[in-house]
Amino acid sequence: MILCIFNKRLRVSKTNYFKKIAVMVLAIIGICLLVGGIIFVVSTDNLAQFGKAPNGERLKRIQASPNFKDGRFINPTGFRQSFEIAKMKTIIPQWFTGKEQREPESPLPIIPLNQDFFSDMSEQGLQLTWLGHNTALIEIDGLRILTDPVWAERYSPSSLWGPKRFHEPPIALADLPPIDAVIISHDHFDHLDKDAVIALNSGNTVFFAPLGVGAHLEGWGVAPVNVRELDWWEETTFKNMTIAATPGVHFSGRRTPGSDNTLWATWSIIGPKHRVFYGGDTGMMDDFTAIGQKYGPYDISLIPIGAYDELWKEIHLNPEQGVRAHQMIGGGIMIPIHWGTFNLAFHDWFEPPERLVKAAAAAGIALVIPKAGQSVTPDSVPELVTWWRECK
Repeated sequence: MILCIFNKRLRVSKTNYFKKIAVMVLAIIGICLLVGGIIFVVSTDNLAQFGKAPNGERLKRIQASPNFKDGRFINPTGFRQSFEIAKMKTIIPQWFTGKEQREPESPLPIIPLNQDFFSDMSEQGLQLTWLGHNTALIEIDGLRILTDPVWAERYSPSSLWGPKRFHEPPIALADLPPIDAVIISHDHFDHLDKDAVIALNSGNTVFFAPLGVGAHLEGWGVAPVNVRELDWWEETTFKNMTIAATPGVHFSGRRTPGSDNTLWATWSIIGPKHRVFYGGDTGMMDDFTAIGQKYGPYDISLIPIGAYDELWKEIHLNPEQGVRAHQMIGGGIMIPIHWGTFNLAFHDWFEPPERLVKAAAAAGIALVIPKAGQSVTPDSVPELVTWWRECK
């Protein structure tokens, strides 16, 4: 009898002990979340990084788009990126325990630039300078066009956390030459940098963006007259150029990941003498053929090849798919983008160019893999240099 009472009291004591431990753990987690939330708000400039949600006439235009159904934009393939718990259970442990070499072991070579480098632009020439990730300065038939300008140190709304750049931008924002136009592919943080937009907002620069993204731009001070939003297969005239938005396979949601309340796009830049395709961020699709038939062939194509994985294979091209996309649009010189600047996937950081070199050689296409800051012209194609192999 006495033994039974003792065992019962012991069980109650243990239960109370574990309850107290659980309460303490929950309290610690709550405090960490509170402190983290405060740091998050402070380090994201009072949440201004998240931009503005489309409303008013902009929202009405979105709702009238044939590519907008049931409250969200849809891909031409019908695929919708989802964030299931099961998928997160795979992604999160892999992010922390994966054995891939996702960052370079030594500094990447860059070619430092200043404004003087761009001072002698031919009105009928084409020169493309890769600045890292998806940022490229395209000098085409007398105009300067910048794609997805990102100068932020991290792929994140915060300056304190998130994947950090492998290399410094080869030119400071303040040292850029006058920019006629900026083309935005979509509203993710590695493609749309608030501080870069503010710095580039000279009053003369025109921003081209997919439907809905203009709300972010105007929220950061760009005048509505300098914002041109296009739906897929819409085009507009800009000075001596035609700028056309074309489909892509991706997703959006700067404020709410996966909300798909703003559009994503690939782009065609069509001048009187030259044509450039900008692939933004996309997965594989049959529409590449239609794009090439309508707007190709292109002198240069900028094709995303990195940050791919089987878990999200529908929304990012891998290197072999990039070569195929380049062929489908009728590309001339292929220049890879969306690699070599941020750690965004579970592959070795140098794997994309290695696979690309093999795929391009097998397909017999003209390939240039520039260093950050290196320029390419179709009239003088540099020899392929495997510079990344020295930085493993």
